[in-house]
This record gives sequence, C-alpha cells and structure tokens, in this order.
Amino acid sequence: MDNESQMVPERLDFIRQMVADDLEAGKWDRRVHTRFPPEPNGYLHIGHAKSICLNYGIAADFGGKFNLRFDDTNPCKEEQEYVDSIIEDVRWLGADWQDRLLYGSDYFQQMYDWAVALVKKGKAYVCDLTADQTRDYRGTLTQAGKNSPYRSRSVEENLDLFARMKNGEFPDGSKTLKAKIDMSHPNINMRDPVMYRILHASHHRTGDAWCIYPMYDWAHGLEDSIEGITHSICTLEFENHRPLYDWFLDELGIYHPQQIEFARLNLTNTVMSKRKLLQLVKEGHVRGWDDPRMPTICGLRRRGFSPEAIRQFCKLIGVNKFNSTVDYALLEHCLRDHLNAASPRVMAVLNPLKVVITNYPDGQVEEMAAVNNPENPAAGTRKVPFSKVLYIEREDFMEEPPKKFFRLAPGREVRLRYAYFVTCMDVVKDAAGNIAELRCTYDPATRGGDAPDGRKVKATLHWVSAAHALDAEVRLYEHLFTKENPDEAEEGKTFLDNISPDSLQIVTGCKVEPALKNTRPLDRWQFERLGYFCTDPDTRDNSLVFNKTVGLKDTWAKVQQKEQA
Repeated sequence: MDNESQMVPERLDFIRQMVADDLEAGKWDRRVHTRFPPEPNGYLHIGHAKSICLNYGIAADFGGKFNLRFDDTNPCKEEQEYVDSIIEDVRWLGADWQDRLLYGSDYFQQMYDWAVALVKKGKAYVCDLTADQTRDYRGTLTQAGKNSPYRSRSVEENLDLFARMKNGEFPDGSKTLKAKIDMSHPNINMRDPVMYRILHASHHRTGDAWCIYPMYDWAHGLEDSIEGITHSICTLEFENHRPLYDWFLDELGIYHPQQIEFARLNLTNTVMSKRKLLQLVKEGHVRGWDDPRMPTICGLRRRGFSPEAIRQFCKLIGVNKFNSTVDYALLEHCLRDHLNAASPRVMAVLNPLKVVITNYPDGQVEEMAAVNNPENPAAGTRKVPFSKVLYIEREDFMEEPPKKFFRLAPGREVRLRYAYFVTCMDVVKDAAGNIAELRCTYDPATRGGDAPDGRKVKATLHWVSAAHALDAEVRLYEHLFTKENPDEAEEGKTFLDNISPDSLQIVTGCKVEPALKNTRPLDRWQFERLGYFCTDPDTRDNSLVFNKTVGLKDTWAKVQQKEQA
C-alpha cells in the first residue's frame, strides 16, 4: 500500500493515530488489516455496531483490508441461525469483507498442531483438576496460586494424553490442556490458563470431527496471526488478557499482531449483555431478537433505523479508553437527522375523528398536490385525494379548548394540509355523549392552503379522505426499561423488574393515505406531525402494519442548545 492510496481522516481518535504512526514508521510492511470477530452465540447489538464501524472504518480510512471472522470455538452455544443473522447485519451496516468471510473452526487443525508444539517445548501440560479445583489452585488477586499436581508430567506423557483427549477417550471435564506459565504471576490470566477443554459436542461446521475445543484466549491470537491482522482491536475487558495474547504468539514464534483495547458502548435505558438479551427473548418479555424495543441490529432495523444513522452515531460518540454511558437521545438525534432528509412524507391518522364538510359537493373528489420531502426537491410531489368526508386526529379537536390550544374547536377556522381552510360548525355526539363526528364548512377560495384575502389561521392539521383511506395497525414503542440503568434494581429484584409496562402500545383502526398501498417491509416514512415510521414485515396486501421509529421532538438537540446557552 503506497502513501497516495491512504485516505487518512483529518481528526484521528487514539486508535487511528496509532495506525497512522505505524504506517509512518513502515510497520507491518505498511499494511492495515482489521477484523470483526463475533462469536455466533446470539444476535448482534448496537455495541457490536460500534466495533464493526471502528474496524471496517479503519480499514477503509487507510486503504486496508477487513475480515469478517466467526470465533466459533464453543459448539454448545453456537448456531447457524446466529451466523446467518450476523452476516446480514454486518452487510446491512455497510461493511465489506469482500472474499474474506472466515471461521476460527477452519484453523482447528493448525491450532492443535501449535498446541502440540508448546507441549514439546514443555510450555503446556495436561491437567486432571476439575473446574472447581482449578479455580481454587489459581489463587486470588492478593494471594498467589499453587502448582497443579499434574504440572510436572513429562513431555511424552502430555503428548500421549493430549492425543487421546483429541481422539475422544476421556469424558467431558475430566482433563484440560493448560499453558505452563507462572502460578504466582500478578495477572491471574497468566496463571496456567486453560487452552483446551473436552467437549463431546457437535459443531455447526465441523460436525463430530473434534472432541476438544480451544478456549478464546488461545484461539484469538492464533486466528489473528493466521490471517495477517495488523491491529487486533478489542474492548477494554480484554486489556488484562493482552499479556497472554502476546505470550502465546511469542512462545510459538509466529506472526504477532498488535492488540489494542477501547471502551465498549453502554447506552441508557437498555441492556447490552448477550445473556440478558437472550433471557428477554427466551422468557417472552419481547417478541424475539428483532423486537423493535431490542438494541439488536435486527431490532433497530425493524424499528426503522437506517445504517447511515447508526454509522453517524458511532462516529459522534468516538473511541476512547474509559467506560461511559451514552444517552439514547443522541442515537435518536442521529436517526432524525438522517430520516428528515431521506424519508418521504405521508399523512396518517392514528386516532380518527370523522369530519363531514357540509358544503362540499357530494361525490366530488379532488387531487391535492403534496410535497414528498421538503428537504429534497428532487423527491417531487404526489396526489392526495380530498372528498366530502375526512378523518382528522381526535386530539386535534377540543370542544372547550384552553387558551393555548390553537387547533380545531367550535366556530374556529384551521388549515387542512395541502387543501382548504375549514371551520367547525357543529359537533355530533353518540348516545353516550362521546364526540362521533364534526360538521364543518370549507372555503373553496383557499385551495392549496392560502386565503386570497390574506387572513391567517394558527393551525394546520393533517387528514385523510375517508373514502380512500387504508386501514392500518400502528405499533408505538417506548424504552423497554423505565430506568436509565436497568441493572439498578431493588434488593431481591433484577433488571427484569425495570421493564416498562408501556413499552409497546398497539393501535388499530388507524387510517393512512392511499400512497402507502404498495409499501414494502422496512420502508421508512414520516407521518406528518406524528413522527417517523417504518413498514413492519408483518404487513400483508390487505393488512398494513407500521412501527413508530422515533418522534419528531429532538430532546438531544434541545439539551445541547440549553447547555450552549
């Protein structure tokens, strides 16, 4: 890679600065090669998106390469379903691994051969301690560990036992292969860590070919080495594992990438733990991994998030070395910023109130020109049918309005978006005293929304023609958890006790304009005056379903304005 091909950003985070310094010094033969190494034991979430954007972004910024590599070394928790979902999510976010879709399981034989090499060097041994005994022997942060009674086995005996482990002669948990390092090392990770455990389990790719499987700390660096990774970027919890990463590669004398750690993403009003996300799914607290209340990438996609918004969010939060929690409102701010520019406008009425325009000709239908996106003139216009009977939002009318309520009321004139001025003349109620219908008149001279005499109105309402409207179900979402930190629970309770009972409201009987007739799953729209919505995959030909993505009110922008003031 020559210097001309390097597209280095102007402002560098600390990792990009390290990469730039390495290139300047001629390190790694002036290569940049990163990877995203998910374990296929669950669906990706917004925290993984940060890692994907960082790893792929660095490769793209510096003209390097990017691998998507599955760390599939634990057959008990991994499934092809997770592999497929991860591939879809990474591709949707815009990361391009080209022909480098890789699997740690492809390297099982090489990993085994390198383990044998360490045994021959006297740097690894077969141990018969149980998992509980291993923990006891390891010691604590303030107390040194003690040597396993099996640590002094001969090279020959270890080679024989390790081969028999591989051949399936011993039961699960009866033996492990451990690195022989230092049981008094101040870093507990260096106290003879386990390299292999016995698992008579079928692997989703290798089947029953193996009875032993590598531990992450052993496999991680080897996978990076085999692939020629230059910068192995991990989250902060792996910082204490870096000496072990280095020790394995140095003892083997093989290609040695550089591990760099950064702070993982924490977001308010949600959880990022795969275990907790799995619990939410398995126990039915949500409708699945792609529930729009979940922080999973597939859940965000179903809710209506765009990859552009997520990438912008990851760019804004930056990369640092200390853990912090990001306000969910910032993610929503990035989303609104993109959807405002990209989403077509349509009119939808979620809580319909019938309006009859008494002086409008029976049977007449007009087509009003409506702007598809005022932010993008190239989006053009569409035709919206207007007729004698309409629906407006029930919340847009009050029979006895307070002082600052400027919408429709008895005797008051308002503008119907793209159409006419109308005045409420009468209120029709049902037997129970509920408002069932409004009788209004219209001013034919105000077509398009302006009065020739220059008179003004204080409110503009959205509407749909009753004869042309389509029925729809709308799902309104709020935060899944009531607390910013869901793990803050009272004694005897868990994060599950902080689930909001109001996180999902399903509204039926909604009315939307006919432009939405041919909408497809995951299409994004702005329902005028209501917010941004996404067509749900549950939508069928005669059954429209929309998810509320986010409202129009930008709380993050208001917070920023207040702070600046």
